[in-house]
Amino acid sequence: MIGIAAVWITVLLIGGGIGLDRILTSAITQNFDDQLDYVLTAMIASAEIGADGEVVLNRALGDQRFLEPYSGLYYQISGDGFEAFPSRSLWDRQLAVGPPHPEPTLYVYDSRQFPDEHLRIAERDVTLPGSPIKWRFQLAQTREGLDQQILTLRRTIVRSFALLGIGLILLAAFQTLYGLWPLRRVQAALKKMRSGEASRIEAAMPNEVQPMVDELNGLLMHNEQQAAEARTHAGNLAHALKTPLTVLMNAATANDPDLGQTVVREARTMRRQVDHHLARARAVGRRGSTHSRADVWPSLAAVERAVATLYPDARIDMTGDKTLAVRVERQDLDELIGNLVENAAKYGGGSVFVTVGQADGMATLAVEDDGLGIPEAERERIFDRGVRLDSGKPGTGLGLAIVRDVVEIYGGTVTLEESEDLGGLLVCMRLPLAA
Repeated sequence: MIGIAAVWITVLLIGGGIGLDRILTSAITQNFDDQLDYVLTAMIASAEIGADGEVVLNRALGDQRFLEPYSGLYYQISGDGFEAFPSRSLWDRQLAVGPPHPEPTLYVYDSRQFPDEHLRIAERDVTLPGSPIKWRFQLAQTREGLDQQILTLRRTIVRSFALLGIGLILLAAFQTLYGLWPLRRVQAALKKMRSGEASRIEAAMPNEVQPMVDELNGLLMHNEQQAAEARTHAGNLAHALKTPLTVLMNAATANDPDLGQTVVREARTMRRQVDHHLARARAVGRRGSTHSRADVWPSLAAVERAVATLYPDARIDMTGDKTLAVRVERQDLDELIGNLVENAAKYGGGSVFVTVGQADGMATLAVEDDGLGIPEAERERIFDRGVRLDSGKPGTGLGLAIVRDVVEIYGGTVTLEESEDLGGLLVCMRLPLAA
Protein backbone atom coordinates (compact mmCIF):
# COMPACT_ATOMS: atom_id res chain seq x y z
CA MET A 1 0.00 0.00 0.00
CA ILE A 2 2.81 2.41 0.84
CA GLY A 3 4.64 1.54 -2.40
CA ILE A 4 1.54 2.03 -4.54
CA ALA A 5 0.83 5.37 -2.82
CA ALA A 6 4.43 6.47 -3.37
CA VAL A 7 4.35 5.59 -7.08
CA TRP A 8 0.99 7.29 -7.58
CA ILE A 9 2.04 10.45 -5.70
CA THR A 10 5.28 10.60 -7.71
CA VAL A 11 3.48 10.23 -11.04
CA LEU A 12 0.93 12.91 -10.13
CA LEU A 13 3.56 15.36 -8.88
CA ILE A 14 5.76 14.85 -11.95
CA GLY A 15 2.79 15.41 -14.23
CA GLY A 16 1.67 18.45 -12.26
CA GLY A 17 5.21 19.84 -12.13
CA ILE A 18 5.65 19.52 -15.90
CA GLY A 19 2.32 21.22 -16.52
CA LEU A 20 3.07 24.01 -14.05
CA ASP A 21 6.55 24.50 -15.55
CA ARG A 22 5.11 24.91 -19.03
CA ILE A 23 2.49 27.40 -17.89
CA LEU A 24 4.88 29.57 -15.86
CA THR A 25 7.68 29.37 -18.46
CA SER A 26 5.23 30.44 -21.13
CA ALA A 27 4.04 33.32 -18.95
CA ILE A 28 7.58 34.55 -18.23
CA THR A 29 8.55 34.27 -21.92
CA GLN A 30 5.40 36.12 -22.97
CA ASN A 31 6.19 38.91 -20.54
CA PHE A 32 9.72 39.11 -21.97
CA ASP A 33 8.31 39.29 -25.51
CA ASP A 34 5.84 42.00 -24.48
CA GLN A 35 8.74 44.13 -23.27
CA LEU A 36 10.50 43.66 -26.62
CA ASP A 37 7.32 44.59 -28.48
CA TYR A 38 6.87 47.70 -26.32
CA VAL A 39 10.40 48.95 -27.11
CA LEU A 40 10.06 48.00 -30.80
CA THR A 41 6.83 49.95 -31.06
CA ALA A 42 8.48 52.99 -29.43
CA MET A 43 11.36 52.73 -31.89
CA ILE A 44 8.98 52.60 -34.88
CA ALA A 45 7.05 55.59 -33.52
CA SER A 46 10.21 57.68 -33.33
CA ALA A 47 11.41 56.75 -36.84
CA GLU A 48 11.10 59.07 -39.87
CA ILE A 49 12.61 59.46 -43.34
CA GLY A 50 15.60 61.84 -43.59
CA ALA A 51 16.59 64.14 -46.47
CA ASP A 52 18.62 61.42 -48.22
CA GLY A 53 15.75 58.86 -47.91
CA GLU A 54 17.29 56.96 -45.01
CA VAL A 55 15.54 56.22 -41.73
CA VAL A 56 16.51 58.36 -38.75
CA LEU A 57 15.23 58.39 -35.19
CA ASN A 58 13.89 61.77 -34.15
CA ARG A 59 14.62 60.92 -30.51
CA ALA A 60 17.03 58.56 -28.82
CA LEU A 61 15.75 55.44 -27.11
CA GLY A 62 15.94 55.72 -23.36
CA ASP A 63 17.78 52.48 -22.50
CA GLN A 64 21.52 53.19 -22.14
CA ARG A 65 22.35 49.62 -23.14
CA PHE A 66 21.73 50.59 -26.77
CA LEU A 67 24.88 52.76 -26.47
CA GLU A 68 27.14 50.16 -24.79
CA PRO A 69 28.94 47.77 -27.18
CA TYR A 70 27.90 44.14 -26.80
CA SER A 71 25.54 45.06 -23.95
CA GLY A 72 23.02 42.35 -24.90
CA LEU A 73 20.31 44.78 -26.10
CA TYR A 74 20.39 45.73 -29.79
CA TYR A 75 18.29 47.21 -32.56
CA GLN A 76 18.68 47.46 -36.30
CA ILE A 77 16.71 49.08 -39.15
CA SER A 78 17.21 47.66 -42.64
CA GLY A 79 15.79 48.52 -46.07
CA ASP A 80 16.50 47.53 -49.67
CA GLY A 81 19.17 49.75 -51.27
CA PHE A 82 20.28 51.26 -47.99
CA GLU A 83 22.87 50.27 -45.47
CA ALA A 84 21.56 48.86 -42.21
CA PHE A 85 21.08 51.38 -39.40
CA PRO A 86 22.25 49.52 -36.23
CA SER A 87 22.42 50.51 -32.60
CA ARG A 88 25.80 51.44 -31.14
CA SER A 89 25.63 48.34 -28.96
CA LEU A 90 25.99 46.09 -32.06
CA TRP A 91 29.36 47.72 -32.74
CA ASP A 92 30.90 45.76 -35.64
CA ARG A 93 28.11 43.15 -35.94
CA GLN A 94 24.80 43.09 -37.76
CA LEU A 95 21.55 41.21 -37.24
CA ALA A 96 20.63 38.78 -39.99
CA VAL A 97 17.68 39.87 -42.14
CA GLY A 98 15.34 37.15 -43.34
CA PRO A 99 12.56 37.14 -45.93
CA PRO A 100 9.88 39.85 -45.73
CA HIS A 101 6.85 39.54 -43.44
CA PRO A 102 3.28 40.75 -43.94
CA GLU A 103 2.65 44.12 -42.33
CA PRO A 104 2.27 44.82 -39.43
CA THR A 105 2.76 41.30 -38.00
CA LEU A 106 5.18 40.93 -35.11
CA TYR A 107 7.60 38.02 -35.31
CA VAL A 108 9.52 36.83 -32.25
CA TYR A 109 12.07 34.03 -32.39
CA ASP A 110 15.28 32.74 -30.86
CA SER A 111 18.57 33.06 -32.68
CA ARG A 112 22.18 31.92 -32.19
CA GLN A 113 23.66 34.02 -34.98
CA PHE A 114 26.13 35.41 -32.43
CA PRO A 115 28.28 32.53 -31.12
CA ASP A 116 28.63 33.95 -27.63
CA GLU A 117 25.01 35.05 -27.15
CA HIS A 118 21.61 33.39 -27.33
CA LEU A 119 19.27 36.12 -28.62
CA ARG A 120 15.55 36.67 -28.51
CA ILE A 121 14.61 38.77 -31.56
CA ALA A 122 11.41 40.71 -32.24
CA GLU A 123 10.94 42.18 -35.72
CA ARG A 124 8.30 43.91 -37.80
CA ASP A 125 8.20 45.17 -41.41
CA VAL A 126 6.85 48.73 -41.71
CA THR A 127 6.35 51.21 -44.63
CA LEU A 128 7.04 54.70 -43.31
CA PRO A 129 5.28 57.81 -44.65
CA GLY A 130 7.21 59.44 -47.54
CA SER A 131 9.10 56.24 -48.43
CA PRO A 132 8.12 53.48 -50.87
CA ILE A 133 10.54 51.06 -49.21
CA LYS A 134 9.51 48.43 -46.66
CA TRP A 135 11.76 48.81 -43.64
CA ARG A 136 12.67 45.94 -41.30
CA PHE A 137 12.76 47.01 -37.64
CA GLN A 138 14.54 44.48 -35.41
CA LEU A 139 15.02 44.45 -31.65
CA ALA A 140 17.22 41.77 -30.05
CA GLN A 141 18.01 40.98 -26.44
CA THR A 142 20.09 38.23 -24.92
CA ARG A 143 18.12 35.40 -23.28
CA GLU A 144 20.49 35.20 -20.34
CA GLY A 145 18.13 36.98 -17.94
CA LEU A 146 15.10 35.08 -19.26
CA ASP A 147 16.86 31.72 -19.01
CA GLN A 148 18.02 32.54 -15.48
CA GLN A 149 14.42 33.31 -14.42
CA ILE A 150 13.21 30.06 -15.97
CA LEU A 151 16.02 28.11 -14.29
CA THR A 152 15.20 29.67 -10.91
CA LEU A 153 11.52 28.86 -11.44
CA ARG A 154 12.27 25.23 -12.30
CA ARG A 155 14.54 24.80 -9.30
CA THR A 156 11.81 26.17 -7.07
CA ILE A 157 9.20 23.84 -8.60
CA VAL A 158 11.44 20.77 -8.31
CA ARG A 159 12.40 21.47 -4.72
CA SER A 160 8.86 22.34 -3.67
CA PHE A 161 7.31 19.30 -5.36
CA ALA A 162 10.05 17.01 -4.04
CA LEU A 163 9.38 18.24 -0.51
CA LEU A 164 5.64 17.91 -1.08
CA GLY A 165 6.07 14.38 -2.47
CA ILE A 166 8.19 13.29 0.49
CA GLY A 167 5.63 14.75 2.88
CA LEU A 168 2.73 13.03 1.12
CA ILE A 169 4.54 9.68 1.02
CA LEU A 170 5.38 9.92 4.71
CA LEU A 171 1.77 10.83 5.44
CA ALA A 172 0.54 7.87 3.37
CA ALA A 173 2.98 5.59 5.18
CA PHE A 174 1.86 6.85 8.58
CA GLN A 175 -1.80 6.54 7.61
CA THR A 176 -1.27 2.99 6.32
CA LEU A 177 0.65 1.85 9.39
CA TYR A 178 -1.79 3.54 11.74
CA GLY A 179 -4.80 2.15 9.86
CA LEU A 180 -3.46 -1.41 9.88
CA TRP A 181 -2.18 -1.27 13.44
CA PRO A 182 -5.39 -2.79 14.89
CA LEU A 183 -4.56 -5.97 12.96
CA ARG A 184 -1.45 -6.28 15.12
CA ARG A 185 -3.72 -6.13 18.15
CA VAL A 186 -5.84 -8.88 16.62
CA GLN A 187 -2.67 -10.90 16.07
CA ALA A 188 -1.65 -10.43 19.69
CA ALA A 189 -5.12 -11.44 20.87
CA LEU A 190 -5.00 -14.61 18.73
CA LYS A 191 -1.61 -15.43 20.20
CA LYS A 192 -3.09 -15.13 23.68
CA MET A 193 -5.96 -17.44 22.74
CA ARG A 194 -3.56 -20.01 21.33
CA SER A 195 -1.55 -19.95 24.56
CA GLY A 196 -4.72 -20.29 26.64
CA GLU A 197 -4.59 -16.84 28.23
CA ALA A 198 -7.90 -15.78 26.64
CA SER A 199 -10.86 -17.40 24.89
CA ARG A 200 -12.16 -14.37 22.98
CA ILE A 201 -10.93 -11.11 21.47
CA GLU A 202 -12.24 -8.70 24.06
CA ALA A 203 -10.34 -5.52 23.12
CA ALA A 204 -12.36 -2.76 21.46
CA MET A 205 -11.46 -2.30 17.80
CA PRO A 206 -12.12 0.45 15.23
CA ASN A 207 -15.34 0.29 13.26
CA GLU A 208 -13.49 -1.03 10.20
CA VAL A 209 -12.03 -4.00 12.11
CA GLN A 210 -14.79 -4.74 14.62
CA PRO A 211 -17.02 -6.70 12.17
CA MET A 212 -14.11 -9.05 11.44
CA VAL A 213 -13.48 -9.48 15.17
CA ASP A 214 -17.18 -10.19 15.77
CA GLU A 215 -17.20 -12.83 13.04
CA LEU A 216 -14.02 -14.37 14.43
CA ASN A 217 -15.51 -14.53 17.93
CA GLY A 218 -18.63 -16.08 16.42
CA LEU A 219 -16.52 -18.68 14.65
CA LEU A 220 -14.72 -19.50 17.89
CA MET A 221 -18.04 -19.86 19.71
CA HIS A 222 -19.35 -22.10 16.92
CA ASN A 223 -16.27 -24.31 17.09
CA GLU A 224 -16.50 -24.52 20.88
CA GLN A 225 -20.16 -25.45 20.58
CA GLN A 226 -19.39 -28.18 18.06
CA ALA A 227 -16.57 -29.48 20.24
CA ALA A 228 -18.88 -29.53 23.27
CA GLU A 229 -21.57 -31.34 21.26
CA ALA A 230 -19.01 -33.85 20.05
CA ARG A 231 -17.89 -34.52 23.61
CA THR A 232 -21.51 -34.87 24.70
CA HIS A 233 -22.28 -37.29 21.86
CA ALA A 234 -19.21 -39.35 22.66
CA GLY A 235 -20.18 -39.47 26.32
CA ASN A 236 -23.79 -40.38 25.55
CA LEU A 237 -22.73 -43.09 23.15
CA ALA A 238 -20.26 -44.52 25.65
CA HIS A 239 -22.94 -44.49 28.35
CA ALA A 240 -25.47 -46.10 26.02
CA LEU A 241 -23.08 -48.88 25.04
CA LYS A 242 -21.86 -49.51 28.56
CA THR A 243 -24.98 -51.37 29.74
CA PRO A 244 -25.28 -53.78 26.75
CA LEU A 245 -21.57 -54.55 26.96
CA THR A 246 -21.90 -55.29 30.69
CA VAL A 247 -24.81 -57.63 29.98
CA LEU A 248 -22.80 -59.45 27.30
CA MET A 249 -19.76 -59.81 29.56
CA ASN A 250 -21.83 -61.13 32.44
CA ALA A 251 -23.64 -63.61 30.18
CA ALA A 252 -20.37 -64.81 28.67
CA THR A 253 -18.66 -65.13 32.07
CA ALA A 254 -21.58 -67.09 33.54
CA ASN A 255 -21.77 -69.41 30.50
CA ASP A 256 -25.43 -68.44 30.04
CA PRO A 257 -27.15 -71.08 27.88
CA ASP A 258 -29.11 -68.26 26.17
CA LEU A 259 -25.91 -66.42 25.27
CA GLY A 260 -26.74 -66.36 21.55
CA GLN A 261 -30.11 -64.70 22.08
CA THR A 262 -28.55 -62.28 24.54
CA VAL A 263 -25.84 -61.29 22.04
CA VAL A 264 -28.42 -60.68 19.30
CA ARG A 265 -30.68 -58.63 21.57
CA GLU A 266 -27.89 -56.47 23.00
CA ALA A 267 -26.23 -56.07 19.60
CA ARG A 268 -29.49 -54.67 18.25
CA THR A 269 -29.63 -52.27 21.16
CA MET A 270 -26.07 -51.09 20.50
CA ARG A 271 -26.77 -50.74 16.79
CA ARG A 272 -29.79 -48.53 17.52
CA GLN A 273 -27.68 -46.31 19.74
CA VAL A 274 -24.90 -46.08 17.16
CA ASP A 275 -27.39 -45.18 14.39
CA HIS A 276 -28.92 -42.50 16.56
CA HIS A 277 -25.65 -40.83 17.44
CA LEU A 278 -24.34 -41.11 13.88
CA ALA A 279 -27.43 -39.26 12.65
CA ARG A 280 -26.85 -36.51 15.18
CA ALA A 281 -23.16 -36.30 14.28
CA ARG A 282 -23.95 -35.97 10.56
CA ALA A 283 -26.44 -33.20 11.22
CA VAL A 284 -24.01 -31.30 13.47
CA GLY A 285 -21.29 -31.54 10.83
CA ARG A 286 -23.55 -30.34 8.02
CA ARG A 287 -25.11 -27.55 10.06
CA GLY A 288 -21.95 -25.43 9.64
CA SER A 289 -22.34 -25.43 5.85
CA THR A 290 -23.85 -22.18 4.59
CA HIS A 291 -24.75 -23.89 1.30
CA SER A 292 -27.13 -26.45 2.83
CA ARG A 293 -30.30 -26.43 0.75
CA ALA A 294 -32.94 -29.01 -0.11
CA ASP A 295 -36.25 -28.76 -1.96
CA VAL A 296 -39.07 -30.10 0.18
CA TRP A 297 -41.43 -31.44 -2.49
CA PRO A 298 -38.95 -33.72 -4.38
CA SER A 299 -37.80 -35.17 -1.07
CA LEU A 300 -41.41 -35.73 0.03
CA ALA A 301 -42.27 -37.37 -3.29
CA ALA A 302 -39.30 -39.74 -3.01
CA VAL A 303 -40.29 -40.71 0.54
CA GLU A 304 -43.92 -41.24 -0.53
CA ARG A 305 -42.87 -43.71 -3.23
CA ALA A 306 -40.64 -45.63 -0.81
CA VAL A 307 -43.24 -45.81 1.97
CA ALA A 308 -45.98 -46.77 -0.49
CA THR A 309 -43.86 -49.75 -1.48
CA LEU A 310 -43.37 -50.83 2.15
CA TYR A 311 -47.03 -50.25 3.13
CA PRO A 312 -49.17 -50.80 0.01
CA ASP A 313 -52.40 -50.63 2.05
CA ALA A 314 -51.68 -47.08 3.23
CA ARG A 315 -52.93 -44.13 1.19
CA ILE A 316 -50.65 -41.08 1.28
CA ASP A 317 -52.02 -37.71 0.10
CA MET A 318 -49.85 -34.58 -0.27
CA THR A 319 -50.69 -30.91 -0.78
CA GLY A 320 -49.17 -27.46 -0.32
CA ASP A 321 -46.41 -25.28 -1.70
CA LYS A 322 -44.23 -27.25 -4.14
CA THR A 323 -41.53 -24.55 -4.40
CA LEU A 324 -40.33 -24.42 -0.80
CA ALA A 325 -36.68 -25.11 0.02
CA VAL A 326 -35.17 -25.47 3.48
CA ARG A 327 -31.68 -24.90 4.85
CA VAL A 328 -31.10 -28.61 5.48
CA GLU A 329 -28.99 -31.23 3.71
CA ARG A 330 -31.05 -33.41 1.34
CA GLN A 331 -30.01 -36.68 3.05
CA ASP A 332 -31.09 -35.39 6.46
CA LEU A 333 -34.36 -34.02 5.07
CA ASP A 334 -35.12 -37.41 3.49
CA GLU A 335 -34.47 -39.11 6.83
CA LEU A 336 -36.67 -36.65 8.75
CA ILE A 337 -39.62 -36.91 6.35
CA GLY A 338 -39.12 -40.66 6.01
CA ASN A 339 -39.36 -41.22 9.77
CA LEU A 340 -42.55 -39.16 10.09
CA VAL A 341 -44.37 -40.57 7.05
CA GLU A 342 -43.32 -44.16 7.81
CA ASN A 343 -44.53 -43.86 11.42
CA ALA A 344 -47.86 -42.45 10.17
CA ALA A 345 -48.26 -45.31 7.68
CA LYS A 346 -47.15 -47.95 10.20
CA TYR A 347 -49.16 -46.87 13.25
CA GLY A 348 -52.10 -45.12 11.54
CA GLY A 349 -55.29 -46.60 10.21
CA GLY A 350 -54.28 -46.47 6.55
CA SER A 351 -54.68 -42.78 5.67
CA VAL A 352 -51.80 -40.31 5.76
CA PHE A 353 -52.14 -36.65 4.84
CA VAL A 354 -49.07 -34.39 4.39
CA THR A 355 -49.32 -30.58 4.13
CA VAL A 356 -46.41 -28.35 3.11
CA GLY A 357 -46.50 -24.60 3.89
CA GLN A 358 -44.65 -21.74 5.51
CA ALA A 359 -45.22 -19.38 8.43
CA ASP A 360 -43.07 -16.77 10.18
CA GLY A 361 -40.07 -17.41 7.94
CA MET A 362 -40.12 -21.16 8.58
CA ALA A 363 -41.17 -24.05 6.37
CA THR A 364 -43.87 -26.22 7.97
CA LEU A 365 -44.51 -29.90 7.26
CA ALA A 366 -47.63 -31.37 8.89
CA VAL A 367 -48.05 -35.18 8.82
CA GLU A 368 -51.49 -36.50 9.93
CA ASP A 369 -52.83 -40.04 10.25
CA ASP A 370 -56.14 -41.68 11.20
CA GLY A 371 -54.71 -43.89 13.94
CA LEU A 372 -55.33 -43.88 17.65
CA GLY A 373 -53.07 -40.92 18.26
CA ILE A 374 -50.95 -40.34 21.34
CA PRO A 375 -52.34 -39.15 24.66
CA GLU A 376 -51.23 -35.65 25.57
CA ALA A 377 -49.50 -36.92 28.71
CA GLU A 378 -47.30 -39.25 26.61
CA ARG A 379 -46.41 -36.81 23.82
CA GLU A 380 -43.25 -35.49 25.46
CA ARG A 381 -42.05 -38.91 26.63
CA ILE A 382 -42.37 -40.41 23.15
CA PHE A 383 -39.35 -38.34 22.05
CA ASP A 384 -37.09 -40.21 24.49
CA ARG A 385 -34.77 -42.79 22.98
CA GLY A 386 -36.21 -46.34 22.87
CA VAL A 387 -39.74 -45.37 23.99
CA ARG A 388 -42.50 -47.21 22.05
CA LEU A 389 -46.18 -46.99 22.87
CA ASP A 390 -47.11 -49.77 20.42
CA SER A 391 -44.82 -52.73 21.12
CA GLY A 392 -46.83 -55.00 18.87
CA LYS A 393 -45.21 -53.67 15.69
CA PRO A 394 -41.52 -53.89 14.80
CA GLY A 395 -39.39 -50.86 15.46
CA THR A 396 -36.55 -49.43 17.48
CA GLY A 397 -38.25 -46.58 19.26
CA LEU A 398 -35.61 -44.14 17.96
CA GLY A 399 -37.50 -42.57 15.03
CA LEU A 400 -38.99 -39.54 16.76
CA ALA A 401 -35.94 -39.11 18.98
CA ILE A 402 -33.73 -38.84 15.91
CA VAL A 403 -36.21 -36.48 14.24
CA ARG A 404 -36.29 -34.11 17.20
CA ASP A 405 -32.51 -34.10 17.65
CA VAL A 406 -31.77 -33.45 13.98
CA VAL A 407 -34.48 -30.79 13.63
CA GLU A 408 -33.21 -28.91 16.68
CA ILE A 409 -29.64 -29.06 15.36
CA TYR A 410 -30.81 -27.25 12.22
CA GLY A 411 -32.66 -24.65 14.28
CA GLY A 412 -36.19 -26.02 13.87
CA THR A 413 -38.88 -27.53 16.07
CA VAL A 414 -41.16 -30.56 16.05
CA THR A 415 -44.41 -30.87 18.00
CA LEU A 416 -47.14 -33.51 18.45
CA GLU A 417 -50.81 -32.59 18.31
CA GLU A 418 -54.18 -34.17 17.56
CA SER A 419 -55.41 -34.19 13.95
CA GLU A 420 -58.77 -32.47 13.68
CA ASP A 421 -59.55 -33.92 10.24
CA LEU A 422 -58.36 -37.53 10.58
CA GLY A 423 -58.59 -37.89 14.34
CA GLY A 424 -55.15 -39.44 14.76
CA LEU A 425 -51.73 -37.91 15.42
CA LEU A 426 -50.56 -34.65 13.88
CA VAL A 427 -46.77 -34.14 13.74
CA CYS A 428 -45.81 -30.56 12.87
CA MET A 429 -42.16 -30.05 11.84
CA ARG A 430 -40.76 -26.53 11.29
CA LEU A 431 -37.43 -25.95 9.47
CA PRO A 432 -35.59 -22.77 8.45
CA LEU A 433 -36.36 -21.57 4.93
CA ALA A 434 -33.53 -21.41 2.41
CA ALA A 435 -32.88 -18.17 0.54
